[in-house]
Amino acid sequence: MSDKFFFKGRRTPKPKHESYGYNTKRVTKPGSEASPLALVVGSEARKLEVAAMVELHQLFAHIEINPEVAEDIVALEGLLNKPKTTTFAKKPNRNETCVCGSGQKFKKCCGQ
Repeated sequence: MSDKFFFKGRRTPKPKHESYGYNTKRVTKPGSEASPLALVVGSEARKLEVAAMVELHQLFAHIEINPEVAEDIVALEGLLNKPKTTTFAKKPNRNETCVCGSGQKFKKCCGQ
């Protein structure tokens, strides 16, 4: 096998497609048109409730009615109940004015 840049037994490495803007590890988002959720419910009334939730959150799903199997809407609940990122209030620096409103520096007032 001949390589364009064959030199002392070395071959050219394969190009890294990520550096050229091609996303080779792309995953389709669940709940989109390309990858709809597969949900199973037990009754027609429950199907209407779940369909309303899906439409409210602008998702796509195939809802199947099967009273013999237990309800399976775990994928929908996982998308709707994503954990929120916690944020903390910034602690004032030592030389800033105190947050209590005394007018003193934080290190002389509440920072002791």
